[in-house]
Amino acid sequence: MSCEIQDIVQFVGALPPFNQLPASASEYFTNHLEIIYLSTENQHDWLQSNKPQLYLVRSGHFDLVNGKGELITRLASGDYFGYPSLLTGDAIQNRLSVQSAGIVYVLSQVDFDYLRREYKAFEQYFVRAHANRLLSSHYKQTSDSWTERRIAELMTRTAVTLEPEASIRDAAKAMSEARVSSIMITQSDKLIGVITDRDLRNRVLAAEVSPEESVLSVMTHKPKYIFENNRVFSALHLMLKHNIHHLPVLDEDRKPLGMITSTDLLRQQKSDPVQLIGRLYKAESVVLLKRLAAEIPDLLKSFSNNIDDISLMGKLLSGLSDALTSRLIQLFQEEFGNAPCDFAWICFGSQAREEQTLHSDQDNGLVLPNTITPEQRDYFARMGQYVCDHLHDCGIVHCPGNIMASNPECRGSAAQWQHRFAKWITEPTPGAMLNCKIYFDIRFIDGCRELYSEMMTGLAKISRNDLFYAAMATDINANTVPIGLFNQFKLEKTRTSNRYLDLKKRGVVIINDIARLYALRAGIARSNTLERLEALSKHSLISKKDLFDLKDCWRFLTQLRLRTQINQEGLPGNCINPEDLSSLEKHQLKEAFYLVKQAQQACAFKFARGSL
Repeated sequence: MSCEIQDIVQFVGALPPFNQLPASASEYFTNHLEIIYLSTENQHDWLQSNKPQLYLVRSGHFDLVNGKGELITRLASGDYFGYPSLLTGDAIQNRLSVQSAGIVYVLSQVDFDYLRREYKAFEQYFVRAHANRLLSSHYKQTSDSWTERRIAELMTRTAVTLEPEASIRDAAKAMSEARVSSIMITQSDKLIGVITDRDLRNRVLAAEVSPEESVLSVMTHKPKYIFENNRVFSALHLMLKHNIHHLPVLDEDRKPLGMITSTDLLRQQKSDPVQLIGRLYKAESVVLLKRLAAEIPDLLKSFSNNIDDISLMGKLLSGLSDALTSRLIQLFQEEFGNAPCDFAWICFGSQAREEQTLHSDQDNGLVLPNTITPEQRDYFARMGQYVCDHLHDCGIVHCPGNIMASNPECRGSAAQWQHRFAKWITEPTPGAMLNCKIYFDIRFIDGCRELYSEMMTGLAKISRNDLFYAAMATDINANTVPIGLFNQFKLEKTRTSNRYLDLKKRGVVIINDIARLYALRAGIARSNTLERLEALSKHSLISKKDLFDLKDCWRFLTQLRLRTQINQEGLPGNCINPEDLSSLEKHQLKEAFYLVKQAQQACAFKFARGSL
């Protein structure tokens, strides 16, 4: 063996998957490869659509870009490319851009297929690599959906502000000069109010208020606002819910950055389901609400055909549920009188995580003042029954576990809720762990936000010890992924002998549980699974690679789950028959379950400490 060949064998043998294979595999690869020098002059001669090959970079730096010119990945020594077309048989769509010329080893389709047949680990490596890339590149397009764009991307001008000492005339003049329809009132760089052109008409001209008066007398105090990194969908939902047309945008330090208007959002709006949210908030009767709710399934099916990432529907469905809930609360008060005291309507579970599906049921409750009287409790008992029953009639069915505001156990004062959480945390029985998995996903829907904040502040002060986290990790590992010996699916059966995989219980729920555990340990006050995983990237509890894998697996499993529900494939709502999948989708699904299992084991190692 020449020195050159020996050098290549050593280089190849040190790389995955060859470092897990017999030496004969790397020797076969070396004996059948072609060596090329890839430069800017010949880069267009490679990655030809009709000639798939495996490429291994020995030296140099290259960018792999798609047909739109978007970067897929950067390649350096030890990186492979070209394998997706070898696995799928699809024509090559990507191209190569040489950043610095170098040596590349090339293996033909025939030789690649030989190694796949002879060495199972070789095939599994590239199937897994392709699954990860496919997930990554596909969901990179999520931001192309207008509802998922960051608020900051829509802003075209900086904040227009005034100090509270300014007069109404000053405000009108500043708005005219800046050609804006609203202005923010700030004190020490903090937002304290907003004035709009509508305020100038209704609160100044129509009320005959002197323009020399202070802006404090006519501005909207404590206005609603949104942060720059929130999504367009959240802004639209907030504006529809509160019937506002101007929404201040703040940075993470709560410093005003600018204003987003309903006109800005309407330019982006393209989907009937989002328009439906506005109609729900304005429905004048329960009868109309039910009629509008009946449109949801068909609208969602149409919506799913027009977006790349149908997991976005979880947010949309939760938004629709929020709108139904808020309007029912308002209709109850219109019929039976205003609430006798402050209250906060809250939700739990999938609605709180903004991850609802067409088969999600209710999980909600009420937070009441610590000083509430028995008569006031009677009023909220009727409100809880009214809202929950009408939600059921609108298609959001009653919770089988009775976790609803119609249940006295779910209508507690802030102190009572804190006591319940404290008991679960300090006495982590299996039943307590089940409650934690539901109730620790929590979100405010309607009523008094200050009361909700009071409860959440109290919950944050309840200490959580290692025993609590160990119990959660143990509970998470009690749920197994459906992969058995020889990497085969472990299928369940319906009464009619249909075989299926439960994507929710055996996949999505496990990821939700893992994200919740790490988020609680890191003190992250968010409920949405992807937002929890994103926030965890700023902590050292879990590696960035594991976070990336969990996010991609969650999206992939959610895609399959929602697609099955929309297509009504005759199986239980969260289930899929793997025989209906393509060969590549089966590989991807196995890879997703494999990564979920790895995350479970890592979770147990970090928190359970041998208690399993």
